[in-house]
Parts: sequence; C-alpha cells; structure tokens
Amino acid sequence: MDNDQVKGKIKDIAGAAERKVGEWTGDKETEAKGAGKQVEGKAQNAWGTVKDAVKHPPQNEDDENETERRDRAVNE
Repeated sequence: MDNDQVKGKIKDIAGAAERKVGEWTGDKETEAKGAGKQVEGKAQNAWGTVKDAVKHPPQNEDDENETERRDRAVNE
C-alpha cells in the first residue's frame, strides 16, 4: 500500500467529518472546506493506487483480479 493511499484516505475521512459538522451547524463555509478536503483525499488515494500498481504490477491472473477488486473499492 502506497503512502499516498493512506494519507488520502485519512484526508477523505477528515473532510467527511468536517463536511458533516458544517451541515449540522449550518456553516456553509465549513461544509465547503470539508467537501474540498474529501475531493483532495480521494484524488490522493487514487494517485497512490496508480503508483502502487506501477510499483507492483500483477504477476498472474489471480493478482490481476485482486488489482481490479482494489480499484473498484477505491472508486466506491
């Protein structure tokens, strides 16, 4: 797992929490900042997935299927 994947996921979760707090309090600025952090986190996570795939390409069909499952999980 690439470091960007971990940092991206953390940023995504923190952004989701900040966005929710903004929704609950009616603070549109906090809500927007949280949504922005979520987007940054998802992009960083995706970049880490790409880097990881380049560093560790599938060696056989089972590995390729695992890579496809991981890619689907990232996009959810």
